[in-house]
Amino acid sequence: MSDLTEIWAVAIGSGVAVGLLGLLAGWVLRHRSLRWQLAVVGVVTTLTVLLGVQAISRRMLISDHDRSVVLIVTSAAAVVSLAVALVLATALVRWSQSLREDVRLMGPGGSIVAERRGPTEFQALASDLASANQRLAEAREREQRLEESRRELVSWVSHDLRTPLAGIRVMAEALEDGIASDPARYHRQIRGEVDRMVLMVDDLFELSRIHAGQLVVQPQPIAVGDLVSEAIAAADPVARARRVHLGGEVPHGLQVDADPAGLSRVLANLIVNGIRHTPADGSVHVLARPVDGGVELAVTDGCGGIADDARERLFEVGYRGTSARTPEPPEVQDIHTARAGLGLAIVKGIVEAHHGQVAVENVLTPTAGPAGCRFRVVLPT
Repeated sequence: MSDLTEIWAVAIGSGVAVGLLGLLAGWVLRHRSLRWQLAVVGVVTTLTVLLGVQAISRRMLISDHDRSVVLIVTSAAAVVSLAVALVLATALVRWSQSLREDVRLMGPGGSIVAERRGPTEFQALASDLASANQRLAEAREREQRLEESRRELVSWVSHDLRTPLAGIRVMAEALEDGIASDPARYHRQIRGEVDRMVLMVDDLFELSRIHAGQLVVQPQPIAVGDLVSEAIAAADPVARARRVHLGGEVPHGLQVDADPAGLSRVLANLIVNGIRHTPADGSVHVLARPVDGGVELAVTDGCGGIADDARERLFEVGYRGTSARTPEPPEVQDIHTARAGLGLAIVKGIVEAHHGQVAVENVLTPTAGPAGCRFRVVLPT
C-alpha cells in the first residue's frame, strides 16, 4: 500500500467513525433546539479534522514535539470552529424565534413588518408572512363588510316586504268590510304591491344564483343600438314621471357578444338607478362605444356625485347609500324603482360572469364640483 493510499484510508476511516457518531447524536437530539443540531455539525467537523490529523501524524516520521505542535494548532482551529458554529447557531435560533413571533401575530389586530434579518431565506419567509397577514386582514375586512351587508339586507328586505304586506292587508280588509270608497283603485294598488314583491323576490333569486356560482350566461352577437333603445323605451315612463330627460348615443353597427337577458338587466338596473337619484329636470344619458379589447357601456346621471367611501360600497348587497326608509311620493313611486338595494350588486355579478368590469366615477364640472356620476361597464369582445 502506498503512502497516499494509506493516508486516504486513515482519513476516510476516522471521518466515517466521527460522522456515524455525529448522526447518532443528531438523532438523539432531533427534538431539541436547532442550536444543538448546528453544534453537532460543528463538533463533527472539528473532530473529523482533529482525529484525522492525529492519526496521520502518528504514522509520520516526526518528533513528539512536532506532533504536539500539530495537536495544538488543530485543537485551536477546532475550538475556534466550534465557537463560530455556536455563535451562528445562536443567531439562527434567534432569527427563527422572531419568525415564530411573527406567526403568532398573525390574526385579528396583528401587524407584521418584513425586516432584514437573517439569511435570504429567512427574509423571504418574513416578507411572505407579512404579505399573508395583510391578505388575511383584507379578507377579514371583506368578510366583516359582507356580514354587515347581509344583516342590512335582511333588515331592509324585511321592511320592504312588511310595508306592502301591511298595505295589502288593510286594503283587503276594507274590501271585505265593504267600506272601500273606490274598490277598483284598491285592486290596482294591491296588484302593484304584489308586482313590487315579485320583482324583489326575483332579485333575491338572481343574487343567490350569482353568489352560488350558478349564473350561466349564453353569449351571442347583440346589436348594442337595439339593446340600448329597448332599455331606454322601457324606462321612459319612469323618467317622465320623475321629469328626468332620458337619452342615449350608440355608434351604428356596434355589436358585442353577451347574454341578451343578462345585459338587458344590467342596462335596465343602471338606467333606473340613475333615474332614481337624478333630481327633476335632470338628465340620464346612455353612451356605448368601442374600446381596446371590448365595448364600453356608460350611464351618466345627475345625482350630484358620490362620496369616496360610498363608491367603495356601492356594489355591495343591500347598500343604498342612506339609512333613510321614507317612502317615495306616490306620483313617482314605481315597481321598478322601489327595490331592496340589490340592483347594483346584480349588475356586478352579471358583468363579472361575462368576464367584464364595472366601475363608477364622479362627473366633475369645471367650477361647481361633482355634477353626477358615471357607471362604466366594459365587456370583452
